[in-house]
Amino acid sequence: MLFKNIVDAIGYTPLVKINGLDADSADIYVKLEKNNPSGSVKDRPVKYIVQDLLDSGKVAVGGTIVESTSGNTGVGLAMVGAALGINVVIVMPESMSIERRQLIQAYGAELILTDKSGGMSLAGETAEKIAAERNGVVFGQFTNGANVTAHEETTAKEILADLPNVDGFVAGIGTGGTVSGVGHVLKEKNPATVIWGGEPSDSPLLTEGKASSHKIQGLGANFIPKVLDQSALDKVATVSNEDAIAAAKELATSQGIFAGFSSGANYVAAKELAKELGKGKVVVTVFPDSGERYLSTGQFGDGHAE
Repeated sequence: MLFKNIVDAIGYTPLVKINGLDADSADIYVKLEKNNPSGSVKDRPVKYIVQDLLDSGKVAVGGTIVESTSGNTGVGLAMVGAALGINVVIVMPESMSIERRQLIQAYGAELILTDKSGGMSLAGETAEKIAAERNGVVFGQFTNGANVTAHEETTAKEILADLPNVDGFVAGIGTGGTVSGVGHVLKEKNPATVIWGGEPSDSPLLTEGKASSHKIQGLGANFIPKVLDQSALDKVATVSNEDAIAAAKELATSQGIFAGFSSGANYVAAKELAKELGKGKVVVTVFPDSGERYLSTGQFGDGHAE
């Protein structure tokens, strides 16, 4: 496929079947979003939100976009900013992996770290202040409806092009854009499709009204995002740090799929839904990024020979 620039190459990711599931389980297919140009699912909403900001005149080439992010949005935004000539400032909690920080800087964006105890709320407040001080615009992944539109017009349509009949869909909730956008389209095609969101059990804000720190980067922002459409969800599953990490490690060794911790969380929830729906049904989930973004955590080995 030929593209005129890197931004146009976003999307078109493979949908891969998981093998070796229990005989009474539904089939599970995973969309490998690490195949996007900057390496994560966040390229999709970044493309749409930046275009919305350009079309509305809120930012122009040479202008500045500021965003609070757990990492992957920052990487995608830094890439798109570099390609389109827009200055990018990324604010993130200091707890995010070093790989994400380095990738953001590699694309030429400015990186600002906030205290991890403040979570994404503090990062968001800091981004607002910086945007005001520098005459920039806040990217707004948690509030801009183009986030949801991106998944309605790309992710969902790609899934249905490959699998016309989907019985269940699972996506962890960070901004809520993926599960809301894909959920809208799948429910429109078949109202019986079961849509599950996912959140960390250590920060069960949607299920129990409690927010706290956790280790599943990209999920559980510790506030309810404006773009999340809870009416599109049939359930919000909770996944522990330990189960998400163990699942990511299992995927690498049993499936040859090197995925990150949020992918592990999605896989845990997808297996739960697949067991509930049963044999003959089809469940789809999204693997947002690669395990390469988590190597510094030490969870995938220390690199020393045994």
